Amino acid sequence: MKKKSHTPTSAKESKGAIIAAFSANVGIAIAKFIAYTITGSTALLAEAAHSVVDSTNQILLIIGIKQSKKKPTRTHPFGYGRAHFLYAFMISIVLFSLGGMFAVYEGVSKIQHPEMINHPIVAYAVLVIAALLEGFALRKALSEARGFKPKSQSWWQFLQQTKSVNHVVLALEDSAALVGLSFAAIGITLSLITGNPVWDGISTLFIGGLLVCVAFILFREVKSLLIGEAVGSTQERRLREIILGVEGVTKLVDLKTLYTGPMELFIAMKIIVDEEDSARYVSKTIDEVEAKIRKAFPIARLIYVEPDLYKTKKQQLKSDTAIEQSIKK
Repeated sequence: MKKKSHTPTSAKESKGAIIAAFSANVGIAIAKFIAYTITGSTALLAEAAHSVVDSTNQILLIIGIKQSKKKPTRTHPFGYGRAHFLYAFMISIVLFSLGGMFAVYEGVSKIQHPEMINHPIVAYAVLVIAALLEGFALRKALSEARGFKPKSQSWWQFLQQTKSVNHVVLALEDSAALVGLSFAAIGITLSLITGNPVWDGISTLFIGGLLVCVAFILFREVKSLLIGEAVGSTQERRLREIILGVEGVTKLVDLKTLYTGPMELFIAMKIIVDEEDSARYVSKTIDEVEAKIRKAFPIARLIYVEPDLYKTKKQQLKSDTAIEQSIKK
């Protein structure tokens, strides 16, 4: 992920775009398989496998959403929000193996054993219908994602920077589906014009390469979040301004953030307070820090604030020595 990112404040994820994409892909997969049996086009077979993989991926996204909504437990005190990242990571693997590598295999097989395409009208009819359905699914996905995307960002920047992996998966899948359909149409057309079915196999290879590239992009984007990613530099600067702007905070010693889900943020900090402040005043300061952060960052679900007193290096060394001696005793 890039260093700069957008933190959504009010948008909520829903299953609408996922269900729309799943419904479209199931119908498309059936149509493509039927068309393949009639025409013998491996490009259509690769696209059929692509639609099956996409349908499987949408099921994984729904499972991820369901898992992420589980309440925190003793063994998982930060909740299950990162289930989104886990299932998106699984999708990248499925897309690479069952989608990309299968298409590459079929493409090589068709080039080695070329067979002419039959009933091309059926192939074109299915490709047109599939393009319309995929276009509808992509439009639905982008429409829902607009609630998360800042107006100043391009769609490519948004897909690189957003923490909402569901939108990344849907946008990449639907876009790749439209490009893949274009490859299939070009391959079938060239095969018919030249009378050489090898073009159908070549287009199938392009479809496989496309899916491998999409899988790699998704893998790269999700990996950072799955390992554990902090907020971007812009958001961190804003957090520091909020914290230091609270009366009673004299210094911010440490600040750590972690996305525990697309819409969940964990924040921990150590602040310095005046040694003459009462416990009541320090408690009030901490409450104010939390309130102001949650107002600016509604996705901040967990905020831990550790207050401490300012110490010189000599005082800190003396304190550390005392602790070490206490432990030895």
